[in-house]
Amino acid sequence: MAQDNAPSPADGARLDFSKAMSYGDYLHLDRMLAAQQPRSRDHNEMLFIIQRAAFKMLARVARVMAQLNQSWDVLATLTPAEYSSFRDDLGAASGFQSFQYRAIEFLLGNKDAVRMEPHRHRAEIFTGLDALHRESSLHDEAIRLLRRRGFTIDRECVERDWRAAYAFNESVCEAWVAVYRSTAGNWDLYELAEKLVDLEDAFRQWRFRHATTVERVIGLKRGTGGTSGVNYLRRVVEVELFPELWRARTAL
Repeated sequence: MAQDNAPSPADGARLDFSKAMSYGDYLHLDRMLAAQQPRSRDHNEMLFIIQRAAFKMLARVARVMAQLNQSWDVLATLTPAEYSSFRDDLGAASGFQSFQYRAIEFLLGNKDAVRMEPHRHRAEIFTGLDALHRESSLHDEAIRLLRRRGFTIDRECVERDWRAAYAFNESVCEAWVAVYRSTAGNWDLYELAEKLVDLEDAFRQWRFRHATTVERVIGLKRGTGGTSGVNYLRRVVEVELFPELWRARTAL
C-alpha cells in the first residue's frame, strides 16, 4: 500500500511499447493463459474450473508463492557472463512490464495507474488491468467485512475511490487487534487475517529473492526496461500490502 518511502511507479522505466517489444510480447503468456475453454455459457462453469472456498484458495495461493520463491534458486545459477550473452537481445523488455504481476498487485491493493502504461498498446490487456484498478481489492473487501461484522471502521476506508492509493488507518488496525484479542469469538476473521499475513509473507520473500538475484546477475546496472534495477527492487521490498495486520502485532 502507499507509504512515504514507496518507490516511484515508473522509476525511469519505459512506458510506451506501441512500437517496441514488451515483456508480454516476448513471453507470449497469453497463449498459455487462454488454455481454459469453458464448454457452456454458464459463468458457474468457470467457477467450477478455477475457484474453491476463499480460505482454501488463499492457503493455496500462499503455497504457490512458496513454489515461485524456489524458482529463484534455479535462476540464480545464471552467471553474469551467461546473462550478458543475450541481454541486449531483450531490448527494452523487462519484468516491470509483466501484466500478470500488475494484476496480482492490483488485486492485493497496491495500485497506481502509471503501472498500466506499458500495456496501453495491447487493448485487451490494458482494459483488464484498468478494470482491476477501478475495482475494490482483496484488502478493501477484508476491511469492508470487518465493518459488516460490527467493528468501527472509518467511513473513508469503505466508501472511497478504489483507484486511490491506500494509506494505513488506525481504525482498521484497532479492529484487527480486537480480532486477535478475541480469537474464539472471531475465529473466521482471525483465520482470514493469518491467511493474508501468510500471503504477504510469501510475496515479500518473492520480492526479496528477486532483488537479490538481480544484484547477483547484473549488479547495479539499470534494468532493461529503464528502471534503476536493484535500487528500485530494494524499495519495492519495503511496500506493505496489509499494513494494519503488521502494525497490529505491535499493539498486542
